[in-house]
Amino acid sequence: MCPLPTLPKTYRFCPSQLSLDALGPEWDCPLGSKDLEEEEGPWGGGSGLPPPGCFPGTWRHDVGLDCKGSLEGAEARAWTVYYYSLLQSCLQQAGLPETQDRSHVPRTGCPGAEVTLCILGSPSTFLSVLLEGGVQSPGNMLLCLSPAWLTKVPAPGQPGEAILLVSKAVSFHPGGLTFLDDFVPPRRATYFLAGLGPGPGRGREAAELARDLTCPTGASAELARLLEDRLLTRRLLAQQGSVAVPATLAFTYKPPALLRGGDASPGLRLVELSGKEGQETLVKEEVGAFLHSEALGDALQVAVKLSGWRWRGQQALRLYPRVELGTVVDTVLALLEKLEEEESVLVEAVCPPARLPFPGSPPPGPGLAVRICAVVCRTQGDKPLLSKVVCSVGREDRPLRHQSALPQTLEVALAWCGLGETAQVAVVRQRVKAAAEAALAAVLALEAGLSSEQRGGRRARTDFLGVDFALTVAGRTLTPVALELNGCLCLEACGALEGLRRPRRSVETMLRSSARYLMEGKQLLLIGAGGVSKKFVWEAARDYGLKLHLVESDPNHFASQLVHTFIHFDVTEHRRDEENARLLAELVRARGLQLDGCFSYWDDCLVLTALLCQELGLPCSPPAAMRLAKQKSCTQLHLLRCHGPPWPAPSLHAVPCCPLESEADVEKAVHQVPLPGVMKLEFGAGAVGVRLVEDAPQCHEHFSRISRDLQGEADHPGIGLGWGNAMLLMEFVEGTEHDVDLVLFGGRLLAAFVSDNGPTRLPGFTETAACMPTGLAAEQEAQLVQAAFRCCLGCGLLDGVFNVELKLTAAGPKLIEINPRMGGFYLRDWILELYGVDLLLAAAMVACGLRPALPMRPRARGHLVGVMCLLSQHLQVLSSTASRESLQALHDQGLVRFNLLEEVLVPGEYEEPYCSVACTGSSLAEARLRLLGLCQGLGIDGPHYPVAYFLSHFK
Repeated sequence: MCPLPTLPKTYRFCPSQLSLDALGPEWDCPLGSKDLEEEEGPWGGGSGLPPPGCFPGTWRHDVGLDCKGSLEGAEARAWTVYYYSLLQSCLQQAGLPETQDRSHVPRTGCPGAEVTLCILGSPSTFLSVLLEGGVQSPGNMLLCLSPAWLTKVPAPGQPGEAILLVSKAVSFHPGGLTFLDDFVPPRRATYFLAGLGPGPGRGREAAELARDLTCPTGASAELARLLEDRLLTRRLLAQQGSVAVPATLAFTYKPPALLRGGDASPGLRLVELSGKEGQETLVKEEVGAFLHSEALGDALQVAVKLSGWRWRGQQALRLYPRVELGTVVDTVLALLEKLEEEESVLVEAVCPPARLPFPGSPPPGPGLAVRICAVVCRTQGDKPLLSKVVCSVGREDRPLRHQSALPQTLEVALAWCGLGETAQVAVVRQRVKAAAEAALAAVLALEAGLSSEQRGGRRARTDFLGVDFALTVAGRTLTPVALELNGCLCLEACGALEGLRRPRRSVETMLRSSARYLMEGKQLLLIGAGGVSKKFVWEAARDYGLKLHLVESDPNHFASQLVHTFIHFDVTEHRRDEENARLLAELVRARGLQLDGCFSYWDDCLVLTALLCQELGLPCSPPAAMRLAKQKSCTQLHLLRCHGPPWPAPSLHAVPCCPLESEADVEKAVHQVPLPGVMKLEFGAGAVGVRLVEDAPQCHEHFSRISRDLQGEADHPGIGLGWGNAMLLMEFVEGTEHDVDLVLFGGRLLAAFVSDNGPTRLPGFTETAACMPTGLAAEQEAQLVQAAFRCCLGCGLLDGVFNVELKLTAAGPKLIEINPRMGGFYLRDWILELYGVDLLLAAAMVACGLRPALPMRPRARGHLVGVMCLLSQHLQVLSSTASRESLQALHDQGLVRFNLLEEVLVPGEYEEPYCSVACTGSSLAEARLRLLGLCQGLGIDGPHYPVAYFLSHFK
């Protein structure tokens, strides 16, 4: 709660707020008829030429704006020139270079093999998104200035749906560079977003282009009609329960199906009218009851307005004192005559001003008005996430509207009204965030119940939502009240405030949708199914529309029933990988599988996968690189010889080591590698067999023990014993341990995610705890990312998703090992939860030769801190207070993140973690404290497993 302090004698008013119609300086607007054809402007419908006058600045006008094969009339051409000039003016004011015309040399390439994010609309509305898209996906963010630059063609095999092709566009690149490009052949859009309007002009053309596309569509005319029907959205939010809306009385004439019946909504009264005439008695009774109802609270005024798609934009609106019953009734009756079917007249409370304390003497002049504008985006898993909050400040006697005031931060706007305390501003921000995200959740729930026709296509959906708020007082608490929803106006306001610090969330949403679209229906050969920890693969593949063909040694593996094709083939004897790759290639050809890619996330199968890709001519890192990364001593010794250029060289991160195949090798190694050292299996996984050794006798003893106990795959399946049980001795490096998960494509780093590990359980190095994102300083995080990247490149790993384990020392990062596959344990789940990036999908895209559509600098949505549970320490609690069922129930309630890593509760001498249990928090400290409390309550924490100590690294 954020109680208001006792008000001093000196204060300013946080103003009365209206619903944010496009009002001029006068509050009274004419009540004349407003037909669709009377809308002005190309995106809002209507006809006519662009506004007169020109934009300030100088740029070339002899550019190729004509699209071959799709000529425009004089009026349409004028609008295209207008928007091109507007783009140049916006770029010039942002300090960016003029667009370069290279349309005389068409861009070529495969039209459907890459991400193509296409926006049709006003440059000033979408500029911030376009510039960020140019950074996140260079050359793939396209702005079309005319519908004539786009073409719809029927989609093969999908009746009633169409592919959207881009023949001409302005492409955006890093550094704010833009190019006017022609595409031959045209590029296939993988995501489409248009500025939509109700009228017959370019708005209708845009609406038709957006309808029934095969690609994800961030808006449609059908959804826009729903969003901008104030009565419908107000009822939707009122029923949602956690979003405050103004008390409203609505007279609706033949309401749409979505407004008929249903439960009553608090503060919202719907009166269905059978006709528009003869309603005087009913209107007087309803308005009288409303004006005297407790729902209006302290409101002194009411607003009377029309609601419906036709009345979007400039509207008839009147303000009246609450006590003037007769005048309000007369206005409602006059407006009823204007209604058509599915339209309404609204009488709504004007939110009373929030009186905020103002330090010192307030400045002279009228009170100030503040509008809060929030943009919220759909993220991975259809979860709403606040992207940006901006405010506008102006005179309270001149109601604010979009584009009529300079956007400001919430902190600055509230300070103007006397609320400058950081903690109170943070509370307001949190309430705006909760309300905005709840608003989008309500919209998404509504859309989920709509048919494809009602949405404007199977792929049409709302990805971005603007929510406008007034700030009022409810129960001595500052409360944001949702006034209306919109599609692009808030996006433009946020972009204006951000300048070149562009909002990334919207671009991330576009990229994620494009990736799913590109991968739908792809045929992938998967080598090795993995265990219970990889169960997410099959659900994700179904969600993404992937067609998996599985090669697996276990004929009874549960995944055999979850794939399109199951090929039983023994892949455990890795000394025969080259022969097996040839045999598998013959099997694939014999079955007639038309593969788009082949990949694996299972350690044992990585080299075989690379060899098979080579046989089939599919994209993959070279087999030699996979072999080099798979054999740990070869990795270190090779990198030790990589002295550059370029510099810093990979050799700076490598650690001295010696391979061990015999007792003689051990004796030799103890004289070459400084002790204490670390002994581990050459091809091992999961830290099985890893041990700290302090002297020569311990080295000999551990070598003999591993040679005796772990001789083949049957002794401990899944840890690489199919390669043999050779070992290595490497120098022990002091420092903190970290994982870096990388996505590489064509030798370029596309994304990196750094996590911190807690102290391991010596002498065995079993992982105990982890946190994400890293708590390191930005410089140290960058050191780890670059070290991991350099080590991968040094080994020849150019394409794929890789996990690199490093230690951060005073001398910089030192390499522990490279896992040339997606990170294991909980890492894929955590990265998906925090960043909305799915490493599995990224790996599948690389395997298909497609550049993964990833944000370059993703921001974490919070913090995760987790601990491992071990059977040697937790068998009793895992069978009682922290049972699998109990932990899963907590996970389903959103209280923990539970990752099951092993199927059965059977302790072994060489153990791996049984599961990971993690807690989230808005800060690292909050997540850490939640986890510690959970572990103490469940019995995971104890004298022999001190969770507090394991979490002590995370500060």
